[in-house]
Amino acid sequence: MLLRLPGVYRPQGDTFLLEESLRRAAVPPGARVLDVCTGTGAVAMAALRNGAGRVTAVDVSRRAVLATRANAWLRGLPVRVFRGDLLDPVAGERFDVILANPPYVPAPGLPRVARGSARAWDAGPDGRDLLDRICAHAPGHLVPGGMLMLVHSALCGVDRTLASLREGGLKASVVARRRVPFGPVMRARAEALRRQGLLATHDAEEELVVIRADRTRTAD
Repeated sequence: MLLRLPGVYRPQGDTFLLEESLRRAAVPPGARVLDVCTGTGAVAMAALRNGAGRVTAVDVSRRAVLATRANAWLRGLPVRVFRGDLLDPVAGERFDVILANPPYVPAPGLPRVARGSARAWDAGPDGRDLLDRICAHAPGHLVPGGMLMLVHSALCGVDRTLASLREGGLKASVVARRRVPFGPVMRARAEALRRQGLLATHDAEEELVVIRADRTRTAD
């Protein structure tokens, strides 16, 4: 059980799929790990349990930062936690592993939110507001031989994510897929997503994907 303050993203299917993929990836012992959009800190703490040496967690939400610090402290786990926008708090740092479960739910016709619960999932008209920024900036924060593991809905465009990461010099592929029933948010905006062409008429599930992207050891 994790402490979760109101407005902080609750660990669920995408969280668990990323944790499973991390276990299969075999984190190098002592690895420096960054968890972006950490929420409750669930993935950050999973990294420590899987052999990471130093873990840094980042979230834009003050409540998420408090929850992560509290959850790590209660378990005696040394997680360094920063509040800030994506990778901004770790400017100039590089990591062996970057993990990310960012907001990715498309929000067609809805205003962009700066605070409140919806900030934990809304990600612009096509769901890529944060995904594109992570894909653009994460490669510069990886050491040679480092890897990024990123989870999001296939509704956001898996090929777009792969192409963006490859343009950044990474070797990228899908390493996990899982279909899950729509939650309350997706059910509420299913019709809008159908009108946008992101959902088929009778879809009541979405596919989650975990993408792994590796920086070659010969990279500068």
